[in-house]
Amino acid sequence: MTDLTGLTAVQLLDGYRAGAFSPVDATRAVLERAERIQPEVNAFVRITAEQALAQARASAERWRRGEPAGLLDGVPVTVKDILLVRGAPTLKGSKTISEQGTWDEDAPSVARLRAHGAVFIGKTTTPEFGWKGVTDSPLTGVTRHPLDPARTAGGSSGGAAAAVALGAGPLALGTDGGGSVRIPASFCGIFALKPTYGRVPLYPASAFGTLAHVGPMTRDAADAALLLDVIGAPDSRDWSALGPASGSFLDGLSGGVRGLRVAYSPSLGGQVAVRPAVASAVRGAVERLAGLGAYVEEADPDVTDPVDAFHTLWFTGAARVTQRLGPDQRALLDPGLREIAALGARRSALDYLAAVDVRAELGRRMGRFHDSYDLLVTPTLPITAFEAGAEVPKGSGHRRWTGWTPFTYPFNMTQQPAATVPVGTDGDGLPVGLQLVAARHRDDLVLRAAHALMSGGS
Repeated sequence: MTDLTGLTAVQLLDGYRAGAFSPVDATRAVLERAERIQPEVNAFVRITAEQALAQARASAERWRRGEPAGLLDGVPVTVKDILLVRGAPTLKGSKTISEQGTWDEDAPSVARLRAHGAVFIGKTTTPEFGWKGVTDSPLTGVTRHPLDPARTAGGSSGGAAAAVALGAGPLALGTDGGGSVRIPASFCGIFALKPTYGRVPLYPASAFGTLAHVGPMTRDAADAALLLDVIGAPDSRDWSALGPASGSFLDGLSGGVRGLRVAYSPSLGGQVAVRPAVASAVRGAVERLAGLGAYVEEADPDVTDPVDAFHTLWFTGAARVTQRLGPDQRALLDPGLREIAALGARRSALDYLAAVDVRAELGRRMGRFHDSYDLLVTPTLPITAFEAGAEVPKGSGHRRWTGWTPFTYPFNMTQQPAATVPVGTDGDGLPVGLQLVAARHRDDLVLRAAHALMSGGS
């Protein structure tokens, strides 16, 4: 039989439809893979095998009757342990959250997956409260790279990225407040999309406010489009959620890139030092876009690094998420989180509003930029995966994770859709990602271009 862990969600659904294999077959294969990789990679907080197999058997019966429940009936999925899943604790990588409780509610995206018949394999690892761009936490330890356990998988959705890369489920839900689906996807060699803010409802609201997005992490753009078709629907619990999408993202993939106006910014106007191997892989992919009919020119958006404003927004979010903790609980926190929460607590309301003004101006400038260009292309990250257990690469001189993620967090501030596409490897065989960014509400363009790159235009 085909190795079912290597199939995409679209391929699994085709197989169920044809009767070539069942959701039980696929779920057993994925669970075996998850159990096998867990000791070395540490991608999971928990693997819910018994529940998954029960869901798979129910799905198999629906397929036998020719009555699938929805668009993802029987497809194995994982959920980052930031998002609520009914019946399972959501501990967010923190020793300060008790497992005791009713845990009787799904997050909106999880509820949509459940309604469409998805099979829940387990919860994936996160740094504490998703605060940084690598995945290690006081609760669950270090999550490691799927190709080299000595290196980080990235973060904060590192467990999700490692799981998808290693075949422990074709679909994963991650969250992204400053790059947290794109960073680990780039490091691990998979696809991920941070949709337009509000496209995927979020509840409970993130302490990091409107920086935080929920997004799909998959092997290819087609699976991400299918997943977005499912999770990108309104939910009354999120007052900032967008209305229904105008059409199917999956159906819109065939448009290709011919005639699209693409701006290629290799270093954001010289603001970012990019490793040569990364720059070379990204440039090669940009040339492929041009070969597929896109109008490509090298152009930089008129922006400066908004890191100080981002830190104000991010650090005050950290202060808010830890505000309820007493001294004993605070001592249990990741030391880096404790440090930025203390910094955030010292920011004033005027500091916060000044950062909001910077954000608004950045959004205005990017809006004007997209009057001229349909897509912006950059490297996703200037580097490839570095040593596990560290917030920043050794010897880099960076103080915080934002020092090595200058291409990702600006587009959380502007709420634009942004995806990372695997486009090659460096000299050590480590994956390189290319970032595609479009104007707000043009998730379809990002997915179309990513699909064209990954499929050769077919």
